[in-house]
Amino acid sequence: MNDESTNGRSFARHSSLVTRHFSLVTRSPEETVNFGRELAKEVQPPCLVLLEGELGSGKTTLVKGILATLASVPEDEVTSPSFTLVHEFAEGRAYHVDLYRVEGPRDLATLGLDDLLDRDATVLIEWGEKFGGEVPRPCVRIRCEHLGRDERRITVERLER
Repeated sequence: MNDESTNGRSFARHSSLVTRHFSLVTRSPEETVNFGRELAKEVQPPCLVLLEGELGSGKTTLVKGILATLASVPEDEVTSPSFTLVHEFAEGRAYHVDLYRVEGPRDLATLGLDDLLDRDATVLIEWGEKFGGEVPRPCVRIRCEHLGRDERRITVERLER
């Protein structure tokens, strides 16, 4: 695992961000958003992105950057879909899902995730640890950790079928 701080540098030195397992530390919300913008280039449809981590670990902040690049969504329009559970962007090219309030397989089954996963879209799922079961399609698992103040460790791993 490669653990490094961004220190304001470009993420471009990671030739392909999701072809290997690596980790980095961001030191501000802006750095987290910027990393999301770079990561968006690697999670083109069809792709499932499972975002894991505790409350306040930076999952939604990272999604802001991903959706800004992937679906041209202004950062201030990206919020965690905790109550609606699923937000659609770019005419179905991207979906942002929040499983925080999902309490089990029965709740999960009512969301229609199978339908989303059958589309040519990037599906970003916060609280991905609740997804369970086999992971379909190209998938990227992102673990966000709150290290203190504005620091976040972001670990990226591509999951193969």
